[in-house]
Amino acid sequence: MSRRQFLQTSTFAIGASMLPTAWLSQLLAPAGEMKTLRNNVGIFTERGGTIAWMIDKEGLVVVDTQFPDTAVHLIEGIRKQNERRVDLLINTHHHGDHSGGNIAFKGIVDKVVAHKNSKANQERTAIAAKSEDKQLYPDTTYETTWSQKVGSETMSLHYFGPGHTNGDSFVHFENANVVHCGDLMFNRRFPNIDRAAGASIANWIVALGKARKTFSKDTLYVFGHGAEGLPVTGTEKDLIAMQNYLSKLLKFIKKEIKAGKTKEQILEAKYQVIPGAEEWKGQGIERSLTTAFDELMEGKSKK
Repeated sequence: MSRRQFLQTSTFAIGASMLPTAWLSQLLAPAGEMKTLRNNVGIFTERGGTIAWMIDKEGLVVVDTQFPDTAVHLIEGIRKQNERRVDLLINTHHHGDHSGGNIAFKGIVDKVVAHKNSKANQERTAIAAKSEDKQLYPDTTYETTWSQKVGSETMSLHYFGPGHTNGDSFVHFENANVVHCGDLMFNRRFPNIDRAAGASIANWIVALGKARKTFSKDTLYVFGHGAEGLPVTGTEKDLIAMQNYLSKLLKFIKKEIKAGKTKEQILEAKYQVIPGAEEWKGQGIERSLTTAFDELMEGKSKK
């Protein structure tokens, strides 16, 4: 190491040591990873939900944005390949780890698109958190399907009813045949099921089935999240596995309710897996058990 390099490194270390711990950890954190999947389509991973992108000479598309700080890292990665404005920013749904970084695109994106319920959810949660000034809301919404050509790609959005929320989109890069599922897909990880935002386990199963019929056998799927050490991309087999998990979850809770168990008794049993869907492991099973119980009991009360 030269004397100049030593001095630069030492100066950085001394300055960094004087920063607050939270700032220091952010400064030293990895700046995410850009990975190409097919054609000009790829993913960005760092913290939060998986981001998908399309970069070519005539168009830029970004699907989901994680958080403001990580979105900046994504933009830096894009700018290394293309300096043009972003033609299209799409949110698969409203949750902050997927749309919180929208604000980083203010002034550099032409259009922001999401399902109409997703926009309504984003507005509602921002008002409740008094964070309206930190939002970049969708300016374009749709109800069932939406499509636009951008550069070499045709982007199409599909809504198959409530699942993870009541506003989840499947986002199809048609030419590359890559579909971003948002949080309709958790790869072998217990999912968040947002009943406050209109989630439905029963229709989630249906939505995954409709996706399988809509897209082809060789479609490459991008998942919102994956269990530690597992990929955030996969095939139709993974959608089938997710369907199985949700189906077995409802079946298991129906059985527990029929046996006369309360929600508290189910949770006190501290189940580690759902019978018939043992691939789903780790923390968070309580979310699934609680939400399934509430959904089934609500269904019974309506009969």
